[in-house]
Amino acid sequence: MISLHEAGKLIKNDMTIMVGGFGGVGNPPSLIDEMIRNNVRNLTLICNDAGFPHIGVGKLVTSERIKRLIASHIGSNPNAGKQMTNGTLEVEFFPQGTLAEKIRAGGVGLGGVLIDIGVDNPIVEKNKNKFEINGLPYLIEPALTAEVSIVYAKKGDRFGNLIYDTSARNTNPLVAMAGDITIAEVSEIVETGELDPEEVVTAGAFVDYVVQSKGVNWTWAWESK
Repeated sequence: MISLHEAGKLIKNDMTIMVGGFGGVGNPPSLIDEMIRNNVRNLTLICNDAGFPHIGVGKLVTSERIKRLIASHIGSNPNAGKQMTNGTLEVEFFPQGTLAEKIRAGGVGLGGVLIDIGVDNPIVEKNKNKFEINGLPYLIEPALTAEVSIVYAKKGDRFGNLIYDTSARNTNPLVAMAGDITIAEVSEIVETGELDPEEVVTAGAFVDYVVQSKGVNWTWAWESK
């Protein structure tokens, strides 16, 4: 385990970072706040989405810490759309399944994946290699990795074995595998050996550092204010 302050020092300007979560659910709140507090900027962010304006990774987008975003959609965060339109944020979109597979490929050491989405579309095919299997054409999508991956888990031990809550499991397990350094922010930390092995989703072998979470500190879009 390390402190939140020590974890924050591992994330620096101009890095490529990957963040687990889905619409803010599963985004690590304390690590995101620490990045903002440290004034980290010019980041390339790989995440499922742009969050909401003041929820999850949306905080990073709204405070203009991100220069390039690789995601499946940004519709829940109008600030991302404004920045993309005015040219201050570069956005690269992928279908959600393709994005997940690119991250998974990076995590398991593959060079990329084959997809048929966009075949014969000149816009999609631009700068992509084609490959044929059994007479069918495919595009080669390179794998995605990051210098630092940050994930959020409901429960974990000091070795980094992690259990996720509901839809936080959507991308966090993939993101945890795909970072050169992976930091897990955990709500409840127990001693190694206390977790039921059948419940563990991410094995501690993929996690470099464990940080105690301060908890979610935003109001969800569906909650009353």
